Amino acid sequence: MAYVGHDIKKALEGADIIYVVGPAYSTRPFAECCRPYLEPGQNVIVCPSSCGGSIEFKNGAGLDIRNEDVIVAETSTLPYAVRLLAPGRIRIFNKLKDGLFLAAAPAKNTNHVLRQVMDVYPGMRAAKNVLQTSLQNGNPVIHPTITLMNVALIERTKGDFYFYHEGVTPAVGRLIEAVDKERIAIGKKIGVEIIPDPELSVAQGYMEEATYDTGFITSPGFKGVKAQSNLDYRYFNEDVGFGLVFLQKLGEQVGVATPIISAVITLASLLMNRDYLGEARRTMETLGLSDLTAEDLERLLA
Repeated sequence: MAYVGHDIKKALEGADIIYVVGPAYSTRPFAECCRPYLEPGQNVIVCPSSCGGSIEFKNGAGLDIRNEDVIVAETSTLPYAVRLLAPGRIRIFNKLKDGLFLAAAPAKNTNHVLRQVMDVYPGMRAAKNVLQTSLQNGNPVIHPTITLMNVALIERTKGDFYFYHEGVTPAVGRLIEAVDKERIAIGKKIGVEIIPDPELSVAQGYMEEATYDTGFITSPGFKGVKAQSNLDYRYFNEDVGFGLVFLQKLGEQVGVATPIISAVITLASLLMNRDYLGEARRTMETLGLSDLTAEDLERLLA
């Protein structure tokens, strides 16, 4: 088993399972660096997918989606809630008890990969396909909405408050829920069941109450998590620029309206003086899947 770090050639040599752990914008560069050293029979797990991470990795590594020489899979989220404290120092707030999903591209190889990691992550479960793991990632639902509703506090205090325990109120919870409902509707249209974020958070051990407000405010798994020190952070740059843009474009492709997601993208773009939608860092088009119907996608990814 190898975790891809600085010496990629050494990390990949002879490894049976390769974990590629990082934000969405790191997936393709990792794949391009790994490409010369990947060997037939190896398994790659993009952790987490964020939005089509396994397909992004395959594209970067020069592998067709249906290629099985190197099996590429993805997880729905990280197995830990963790923050970097300093170089080489982290703090783990929560290790997931359940609710961690994995799928391979194509999905017929999911159980093959799952069997190899179940001893380390016994709470990991098979997803229908990589669109389910991509949509089940809750970060684009919660990070941008809470950040958007706390922009003044973040700028004024430099993030000196508890992001979930103090940053969520009933009104913030209503915005989180509205975004979540659009994500769930997209999943339904493409034939995958997406668990509402609070329900999944209870299963994962983050929350004790499956609600969009009090569940966050009293969550033991989020206790002690501070806000970001400024707005130029992955909660906008990754979770809007990659995650919400991906969801909006997928919704357009399969005929699901996403007015709330679109509004969050628009407001975040205004605040950051960026055009996240125009940048289109990760979309069905960049993945090479924009010409497919929901039925086509289901067949291709099976």
